[in-house]
Amino acid sequence: MSAHPSSGLAKGRDSVFPASAHDRRRVSNWLFAICFMLLGMIALGGYTRLTGSGLSIMDWRPITGMIPPLSHAEWERQFELYKTIPQYKILHDGFGLAGFQQIFWAEWIHRFWGRLMGMVLLVPLIWFAVTGVLSRRLIARLLLFFVLGGLQGAIGWFMVASGFNPDSTAVAPVRLVLHLCCAFALYIAILWTALSTRTPVPEFIPATPEVVRVHRLVWAICCIVGITIVAGGFTAGTHAGFSYNTFPLMDGHLIPAGYARLHPFWLNWFQNVPAIQFDHRLLATATATLIGVTIFLGLRTPKLGKPAQDALMVMGWVVLLQYALGVTTLLLVVPVWAGTVHQTCAALLLTTAIVVLHRLRGVGRV
Repeated sequence: MSAHPSSGLAKGRDSVFPASAHDRRRVSNWLFAICFMLLGMIALGGYTRLTGSGLSIMDWRPITGMIPPLSHAEWERQFELYKTIPQYKILHDGFGLAGFQQIFWAEWIHRFWGRLMGMVLLVPLIWFAVTGVLSRRLIARLLLFFVLGGLQGAIGWFMVASGFNPDSTAVAPVRLVLHLCCAFALYIAILWTALSTRTPVPEFIPATPEVVRVHRLVWAICCIVGITIVAGGFTAGTHAGFSYNTFPLMDGHLIPAGYARLHPFWLNWFQNVPAIQFDHRLLATATATLIGVTIFLGLRTPKLGKPAQDALMVMGWVVLLQYALGVTTLLLVVPVWAGTVHQTCAALLLTTAIVVLHRLRGVGRV
């Protein structure tokens, strides 16, 4: 039997993608550009959260919101709206217009960037569809991404609205995590589509026991990185990073006192600051360890192929950087720059894991 897919199978597998290599490069470059913009959106989201900017715009206007205040009267109107919410009264009482403008612009750029991404997705999609570059299946998939992007904007407003509740100075942690998870899910879907458009037919990799073991470990890495990101979302949403700013011990203990003080027990994972921070630390350490083991085994498995082994090495360097950033952010008590870079690097780590998984998708396929 041939080591490569037959022409019939190859045609069936990549029928969703353009037949021309030139068209595949064009479409994949466009989708990679959207992924890059999504990384920027994740970074901006981290910055607005850390600076408390997310609650500065009190209304949600999907279309007209693209236009910022153009007159002093409009600035005053927006500022007066902001003065009605608890965040201003509790944290920023006496905040001047100049200070308000600073946080307003951060949130406005965040929302404008989301609208711009929608245009960058929709306009080329229409062009490629009209010129016959895209198949119907790929058009349907990309239209779904556009709809999900719009839904993500609505989820963002659902998150922001929770910060207007009485005695609230920030958004609800659960809604923050929901917004974050939806952003990452959309990012993964577009990234996978971009990678598959560039190389629609996977390279055959023999399914030896060693290869299968590494492949399963990479799946486990993708899952644990995702779980760690969710735990990081709860760490951010509950401001758990501002407590226990030592490492590796927490207030002199490996497991902090009061880890299980809430009942039922599972509430500690989402509402108890000591437990939330400890879990995030534990998951991050487990992630780094699992990646280290996978790289060790992967480099000892030549049949994985050089592309997969190279991607494993990149993932290893990124997880070291991310772990160092996490510790730095904690020890410095979450400065804005460190928290923003740490959140962005989490997306980069997930990216490398997805790239490795994509390069191994030909395991056992004949």
